[in-house]
Amino acid sequence: MLEVYIDGASAGNPGPSGIGIFIKGEGHHIKISEYIGETNNHIAEFTALQRGLEEALKLGSSFISVRSDSKIVVSSIEKQYVKNEQYKPFLEKSLQLSEQFDLFFIKWIPDNENKAADALAREAILKAK
Repeated sequence: MLEVYIDGASAGNPGPSGIGIFIKGEGHHIKISEYIGETNNHIAEFTALQRGLEEALKLGSSFISVRSDSKIVVSSIEKQYVKNEQYKPFLEKSLQLSEQFDLFFIKWIPDNENKAADALAREAILKAK
């Protein structure tokens, strides 16, 4: 099983934003840090989820456990619903990607358990400046 830790960060809301993805398990230890332009924190979080799922699919894993410190992302996936129409395309794409795994879990974790993904997201913003 792959464990995929995701985080999005914005320097301002909206502002310069980055995503961080840390994937471990099944012999993998992958770190992804990407600048995604100017956006808000929630879109950065959803973007991190989407990219994390895409990367996990490339690795060919059937079982995936995603960990995020974003309550809105975890809640939206669990309920398959988001109030804000702005986030709907991100939710729909993420749900579509998650259905390609035999087993998919998502779990909310506190910030202090998501330090690797957080550091990668912040690093992406700093690299872009």
